[in-house]
Amino acid sequence: MAVKEKRGRRRYVAFRVGPRTTKEALIGKLRALRGESAPYVVQCSSGWCIVRCPPKDVDDTVRLVTRADPEAESLLTSGTLRTLRDRYPGMRSAPRRRRPTVKQ
Repeated sequence: MAVKEKRGRRRYVAFRVGPRTTKEALIGKLRALRGESAPYVVQCSSGWCIVRCPPKDVDDTVRLVTRADPEAESLLTSGTLRTLRDRYPGMRSAPRRRRPTVKQ
């Protein structure tokens, strides 16, 4: 059984949000509107936001985020984070620093 069959497919929706919108504030507003079944906020910074949801809930997610943040504008829906981050470089997270390898 493939992993997607167990957890279900996912969609990622990119939004342009208000520049002062934080991930914590957006999560709080979404939970106030929808409770624990609120969509997952993957990232939110510098006026950009990515929200994960099931494919059947994309339209509801867009409406919910625009209700939570009136400045929000849906830009693109994708099946992968990579596509969104390639299309909108402002959403790319800073690369993680790697630990130095110990040579023996």
